[in-house]
Amino acid sequence: MPMKSLSSLSRVATPAIFAALLSTPLLFPSGGVAAGTGRPDWLLDNASYKAGVHRAKGNDEIVLSNGLISRTFRLAPNAATVGFDNLITGQSLIRGVKPEALVTIDGVTYEVGGLKGQPNYAFLRPEWVDQLKASPNAMQFAGVEVGKPKERMAWNRVRHHAPGLEWPPKGVYLRMEYKMPDPVVGGPGSFAVASPLGRANLIADDFKKLDGVWKVHTSTSHERSSFINEGKTGEIYTPANTAVFAQRDLPADTRLVEVEIDAGTDTSASWGPGIVLVWNSRVIKFYLRPGGNAHDNGIAMFGLFDGHREKAPVGGAKKVDLSKSWTLRLRMEGDSVYAEAKPKDGLWKTYEKIALAPDAGAPNAVRIGKTSKTGGADDFGEPGEMVRLNIMRFAAYGPINEKVLAGKGAANAKANDIRVSVHYELYDGLPVLSKWITVHNNTDRTIKLNRFTSETLAAVEYGSAVEDRGVGFSPPNIHVETDYAFSGMTAANTARHSVHWVSDPQYKSQVNWLRQNPCLLEVRPTVGPDASIAPADTFESFHAFVLPFDSYDRDRNGLALRRMYRIIAPWVTENPLMMHVRWSDWKSVKNAIDQCAEVGFEMVILTFGSGFNIENESEDYLAQMKKYSDYAASKGIEIGGYSLLASRRVGGGNDVVMPAGQSPTFGNSPCIGSKWGQDYFRKLYQFYEKTGFMLLEHDGSYPGDVCTSTAHPGHDGYGDSRWTQWRVVSDFYKWCRGRGIYLNIPDYYYLAGSNKCGMGYREVNWSLPRAQQVIHTRQNIFDGAWQKTPSMGWMFVPLTQYQGGGAAATIEPLNEHLDHYKRMIASNLGAGVQACYRGPRLYDTDETKAMVKAQVDWFKAHREVLEGDLIHLRRADGRDIDYWLNVNPGGKEKGLLMVYNPLDHAVCKTINIPLYYTGLIDKARIHQEDGAGKEYTLRRDYSIDLEVTVPEKGFTWFVIE
Repeated sequence: MPMKSLSSLSRVATPAIFAALLSTPLLFPSGGVAAGTGRPDWLLDNASYKAGVHRAKGNDEIVLSNGLISRTFRLAPNAATVGFDNLITGQSLIRGVKPEALVTIDGVTYEVGGLKGQPNYAFLRPEWVDQLKASPNAMQFAGVEVGKPKERMAWNRVRHHAPGLEWPPKGVYLRMEYKMPDPVVGGPGSFAVASPLGRANLIADDFKKLDGVWKVHTSTSHERSSFINEGKTGEIYTPANTAVFAQRDLPADTRLVEVEIDAGTDTSASWGPGIVLVWNSRVIKFYLRPGGNAHDNGIAMFGLFDGHREKAPVGGAKKVDLSKSWTLRLRMEGDSVYAEAKPKDGLWKTYEKIALAPDAGAPNAVRIGKTSKTGGADDFGEPGEMVRLNIMRFAAYGPINEKVLAGKGAANAKANDIRVSVHYELYDGLPVLSKWITVHNNTDRTIKLNRFTSETLAAVEYGSAVEDRGVGFSPPNIHVETDYAFSGMTAANTARHSVHWVSDPQYKSQVNWLRQNPCLLEVRPTVGPDASIAPADTFESFHAFVLPFDSYDRDRNGLALRRMYRIIAPWVTENPLMMHVRWSDWKSVKNAIDQCAEVGFEMVILTFGSGFNIENESEDYLAQMKKYSDYAASKGIEIGGYSLLASRRVGGGNDVVMPAGQSPTFGNSPCIGSKWGQDYFRKLYQFYEKTGFMLLEHDGSYPGDVCTSTAHPGHDGYGDSRWTQWRVVSDFYKWCRGRGIYLNIPDYYYLAGSNKCGMGYREVNWSLPRAQQVIHTRQNIFDGAWQKTPSMGWMFVPLTQYQGGGAAATIEPLNEHLDHYKRMIASNLGAGVQACYRGPRLYDTDETKAMVKAQVDWFKAHREVLEGDLIHLRRADGRDIDYWLNVNPGGKEKGLLMVYNPLDHAVCKTINIPLYYTGLIDKARIHQEDGAGKEYTLRRDYSIDLEVTVPEKGFTWFVIE
């Protein structure tokens, strides 16, 4: 697909543009491939599923498709997703149209694309799409670019990894660009644009203190009535039905005034808080009416005094949610005034249009706060109870300046514009769509991106429960995760910082009585980013990956997830055999390197508690570590070391300062944005540049702790603290990936460059008796491999005592517990999983050495299939044999079945083995260990019955071809 520049692709020329853009033959017919047509199962053979872009429904729609999933975009009157389909099942994934993204810039929220007017969010009929309208408040589609996926980071392939991997993945890339909305004059009920758009800011007051230009009127009905209560400017404390406000003169060119109000405990009606424009002969008041009207059951609403009469409700008798602050404004255009409001983080809406006399001129003053029903200073006859509310900020703006609007004049458009690009990648042979946004600041001032939502989908619900009795809802059968992941060893735990399944307020017809079904996907950070974007700079969000499952089968969904990781993070298939050497002195390290080289291990790690100190930057120490690295390389061994980031206190004002009532994830943690944090990462970069070490075991990696400090040089405050800390650590991991530095991180940083995380175990279990440790090992692998490939999770084999347990828990002396040592190695390598073998040595006698080397040689002989995916058959329970099947349908060895016997007697029995995911169809040739092969005929369900005999406390294996 040819690249098309944005300069040649504009929304106004859509038909001509896309006729040229999409003149190439369609990669897939419109609508994709129907389910059940006999096309190959993509988990077995994905070669035919190529990603591309094609047109649909004339020239006003484009489709991303790879034959597995497709996403359809309507391009006019604005761009929006109008179809998202699982082509494997033939099901639609969405039930409605939402914006492509949302951004909050300088406190103003903009939808990015999207269409309005869908009558029912339970489903989306094709004929409805033609009737949908663009929101004038949304950013407008401006162009498109098509190309190929680009690598998110460099991957330096310096060690063994799975064969046949592509980086970057093959597929198609689509970028859709959006410009700021044009200011419009809307009537009641319409959405309006942000105040700063195209206007000069004349006044901005956050009421941190009271400026002398304000004149305060305070009711005399109560001695405590005030506009500055207990030293807090803008906090009004007064009886409900009284007037307390601040007034100031306005510049002559004022055309828009706004005030943000937290109604607090106010219960008034006509004396509700609001904003008043004052002319010589007229006032107009727009206000919140917390007490509503008696005939409307007292629900909170908007009210208006237009200079002649009071009107309430304004905008209909719909309850106004006063649990959040509201910004009210009066906007003057021509001979009309528009009364408009928006909730915190919401959109502007026009509620009333008021006519002005042709000779009205400009208002001379503004009042903010509680005024009488006519916008004056008198009180009601019955003042009422004391109430407390807050005037939070005020702003005034001038008239629209056409020169600073996006697309208004070629000479000014580029220099004075903010653009948002929404990026998509769809990959060959994988039902995964990646999405992220960038914000381009082409203005001459720094802007702040307060918040963003990079994906929002009105997904088809998982189920339709009428009620919620504390059981909870399952979200849609779609896996979503991002590279903004931390503080967990599973995707579900780490996704909570960015992936949110919430209720959809537009889905009025859902079955759930309270409309709380979590079927709206929002991909957004929970905090911030509050990122400052300098002129000419671009902000890039995290990347989201959406994988719609095609089944409810746990193993199949796990296979799909693991295939995703192999393609979008192929470095996770690096899987070196590694030893954790107990001490870091030269004699201990040299012995560990020598032993690893002798038996076929591939990596030595200077473990925690070994004396290794990566933060020691003395020249002598760095030279010593370079000596270690050079010697290891001479033996064909990689070497690395351990460092602890979080889970410690460093003091000196460098630790995270948590919000009141919150604690760091691990009890203590330094702030990466502190001076200490900046120095720490400087030392890490320096260490790897000077020593040649090729691994970092980064414990307690950044867990997402926020920081309220305003004294740390790496962040401004709470709002940007999580984003900036994550950027520092993830940028370092990406740098490591580009240098080939292996990353063991006990956290879910795979998509940011990590190679391996814990498979999932409880450390104190390695203090249990040895026989129990073996069972736990296989249970942990069985459970962890639902989501992780064998290479993604490390296990643990404590060769010396670890956290107690004494002689009964310890393998040393190794030759005295040779059978147990062999069982532990076989339990790990038999699943393709690498453990951290922690101790001073790998062998202590020739017999021990021979056993270890034999196990390693066996693993390497079958490495490709063992590092394939694990099919879950029978979980270890210590009561019978347990077994699993590793599969590799593209290899010579299609499968390898491991069978373990924890019992003190031999077991002979027939077990059923499903072979579907080996890719075999009719026949299978099976070898028990190194014996002759025997041919089996597969049943219609692709399974066979296999007789197995397993010695007491032993194991056996079967190779399937």
